[in-house]
Amino acid sequence: MDMKGTYLVTVILLVSTLSVGMCSNGWIRAHATYYGVNDSPASLGGACGYDNPYHAGFGAHTAALSGELFRSGESCGGCYQVRCDFPADPKWCLRGAAVTVTATNFCPTNNNNGWCNLPRHHFDMSSPAFFRIARRGNEGIVPVFYRRVGCKRRGGVRFTMRGQGNFNMVMISNVGGGGSVRSVAVRGSKGKTWLQMTRNWGANWQSSGDLRGQRLSFKVTLTDSKTQTFLNVVPSSWWFGQTFSSRGRQFV
Repeated sequence: MDMKGTYLVTVILLVSTLSVGMCSNGWIRAHATYYGVNDSPASLGGACGYDNPYHAGFGAHTAALSGELFRSGESCGGCYQVRCDFPADPKWCLRGAAVTVTATNFCPTNNNNGWCNLPRHHFDMSSPAFFRIARRGNEGIVPVFYRRVGCKRRGGVRFTMRGQGNFNMVMISNVGGGGSVRSVAVRGSKGKTWLQMTRNWGANWQSSGDLRGQRLSFKVTLTDSKTQTFLNVVPSSWWFGQTFSSRGRQFV
């Protein structure tokens, strides 16, 4: 490649980096708001389908992501470290404060050039998370930096059985490491092959086979390509609505 070609590639990469607000130290520029003041646990789940984030293992530090980050549910369960940009907004930002949030919801676009519209990077955070980095009394938007980080979870990965009849769906939560799931396969104790599951919505994955009355094993691959196999994690006596844990087997 000649010098002209090299220069062109460099310019393209620089423009691409600036378009998402990437900083030289790996942090990305964004903005943040918060929702709710007295949120009950059941109100913080949202578009990922976790329902109650406490039951899912995430606690109160959760966030709804703009479409650019949510990616049709692919980011569900992922963890982001967020810090307020104090030099840009010393009135409302807490100096040096940071918080790690789990993606559990989607912040929808609107027709008024909203902060969650593409291609903006935005976090609509739970109030407990937001006030770890911003002063109380702020009802507006604060500039932040964020970066993707590993998720630290207690206990094993959780599999919640959903569906009805021969329609089988599982919600996967409390995932450590990369946190967000890219693909899932299931195998019943009566079969020898893995059945690839498809994302129904958010963190809910469905299979095409009737798996009732079988022990279930799952092969889970995260968006960082790490894969773990959870053998016989669900007993044959399972029923819809029950949650089962991998008992300490976890992504790191």
